[in-house]
Amino acid sequence: PSPGLQPLTAQRVISSSRLSVSHAPPSLSVASCVSRRSRSVCRESPVWAKGGKMPVATLLPFTATPNRKSASPTSFRLTEKFILLLVFSAFITLCFGAIFFLPDSSKLLSGVFFHSSAVETNTRTGPDSSDSGSAGNDERVLAKIRKDHEKALIEAKDTLQKRPEEIKQDIINEKEKVAKESVGQGGKDGNNLPFVEYHRPPGATGHEPLDSETRDRRAKVKEMMKHAWDSYRRYAWGSNELRPVSKQGHSSNLFGDIKGATIVDALDTLYIMEMFEDFDAATDWVEKNLDFSVNAEVSVFEVNIRFVGGLLSAYYLSGKEVFRRKAVELGEKLLPAFKTPTGIPWGLLNLKSGIGRNWPWASGGSSILAEYGTLHLEFMHLSKLSGNPEFAQKVMNIRKVLNRLDKPQGLYPNYLNPNSGQWGQHHVTVGGLGDSFYEYLLKAWLMSDRTDEEGKKMYYDALQAIETNLIRKSSGGFTYIAEWKGGLLEHKMGHLTCFAGGMIALGADGAPSDKTGHQMELAAEIARTCHESYARTATKLGPEGFRFDGGVEAIATRQNEKYFILRPEVIETYMYMWRFTHDPKYREWGWEAVQALEQYCKVEGGYSGVRDVYASSPSHDDVQQSFYLAETLKYLYLLFSDDDHLPLDHWVFNTEAHPLPVIKKDKTDRPNEVE
Repeated sequence: PSPGLQPLTAQRVISSSRLSVSHAPPSLSVASCVSRRSRSVCRESPVWAKGGKMPVATLLPFTATPNRKSASPTSFRLTEKFILLLVFSAFITLCFGAIFFLPDSSKLLSGVFFHSSAVETNTRTGPDSSDSGSAGNDERVLAKIRKDHEKALIEAKDTLQKRPEEIKQDIINEKEKVAKESVGQGGKDGNNLPFVEYHRPPGATGHEPLDSETRDRRAKVKEMMKHAWDSYRRYAWGSNELRPVSKQGHSSNLFGDIKGATIVDALDTLYIMEMFEDFDAATDWVEKNLDFSVNAEVSVFEVNIRFVGGLLSAYYLSGKEVFRRKAVELGEKLLPAFKTPTGIPWGLLNLKSGIGRNWPWASGGSSILAEYGTLHLEFMHLSKLSGNPEFAQKVMNIRKVLNRLDKPQGLYPNYLNPNSGQWGQHHVTVGGLGDSFYEYLLKAWLMSDRTDEEGKKMYYDALQAIETNLIRKSSGGFTYIAEWKGGLLEHKMGHLTCFAGGMIALGADGAPSDKTGHQMELAAEIARTCHESYARTATKLGPEGFRFDGGVEAIATRQNEKYFILRPEVIETYMYMWRFTHDPKYREWGWEAVQALEQYCKVEGGYSGVRDVYASSPSHDDVQQSFYLAETLKYLYLLFSDDDHLPLDHWVFNTEAHPLPVIKKDKTDRPNEVE
């Protein structure tokens, strides 16, 4: 353009149903708009004004004379110059008019003035295209713009009519779609985690029981959960546990400086009981406050079963990515515990330095069977969700070490030196120090969709050795599991050992056919013995340990065995026995426990353990354990729920009662999808 032409900004004119280009004299405007989803993006293009807005030249003064012939030659030359300039101006105006109004003008404009990729793309018809089709292309471009704009308006209108929950879900679905497409090109999300297509296994929440009595009892358990949770929120929010009598927070050295054990432990219980507002509050705390960057020593076992297990379960129930991210983050911080000559992990680990050690009292600094043997379920799922095979490799290596060792009488001693790879003191128990090792052998096989043959063999071989060497029957006819110390039996059974009734029932149908019935009978006998330990106390709550010697049966004889700290193991066995037999006595026994908890453990500020179950007015220990919400109340709730609530063919409970889904072997079959 000549120096006299000045650029003006194009006007945008968008009608409610189409995109229009407006030409409003005396200036000309052109708008280029591209519709993207629910909004239009318009780009401004410079055009040049014409007519009165465009100064053509500086004119000399001109005075017309009545007699042309009398005009001087100089005057004629000025008039002629003016006319020539006027003609030239008209010619320029005509040229610009041609640019805007001739049939091929839009193609020229799109190439010169506009740089919209959408227009450029749609005006190309290929390397062999000719000018003869350009007018048709222009029409198609304009038609496409109109169509896109109309579609965007319809989408916006539909969106405004949706409920907020539906809009949120649409956003989540769109994010997942984008993430999946990026992973298809080898990408990962912002946390370096691979995209995992989420499918919620069936039975995450259940239906109301048809029987009115069962329905009322189930509602009562939910009411107990609400009291325990509300008390924790009111008096100890963010602390690991609650002191319900003194109404303040309580911290255990098991978790170092990690906070919020009760929150993480209770997540899945809140979800299962459909306490969704509380679940959302807990989720928000986890996202904003759960921090593993602490310079402190933690119990690898306790942090794994409560925090890793709780986060994994919350992820599988809800599908919220924050739980997967946090679980993998914590799992990675636990990996340095395996840096030992044998790969048997340390029991204690500083999360910042990665330095580990064992409990000093554990047979010369040995690792404990129940601790290093209770990582398998969580670590297999960590590998699945992170794409990192190291988690699975670490726990599979533990099996290799154990399989190389000679087992006394086929039994697994509680202590193993992680440096030498040799057994420590020959002490064997299915209770504390040993319990969940056996549980995880069975559940590893079940969680693998019954493909982990090594885990299966190790479990049934161990169970046979336990039955041969440890299981005895008292003079009163009570079956119990004794402890083995260097070849000698101690005829006592711990409350923790009472989980074994449920474990044996869970594994009975995988045993050889001639042993299935026998194992169910054995499970029922252990359940009966553990119930008897409850029935023989003044509070109808079971002691920490009970004996079968000196004429005593299922009774604690030592003061340090008479306490009850809200443990779940007896109720856990009731739940499994109900699922497999539907014998109503197990629900009755569970209801007795509910009444005892309400009478002796409930206080204004929550639920507390008691110091002596044989006292008619026991004193409280002033601790509401996190596992009371994670395990005891969950198992009671499931005891009074239908079998399709967390069905056992789709879910496996870790030792803290956190449900983890069975990893189905056939990927073409999707039994775990939401129906």
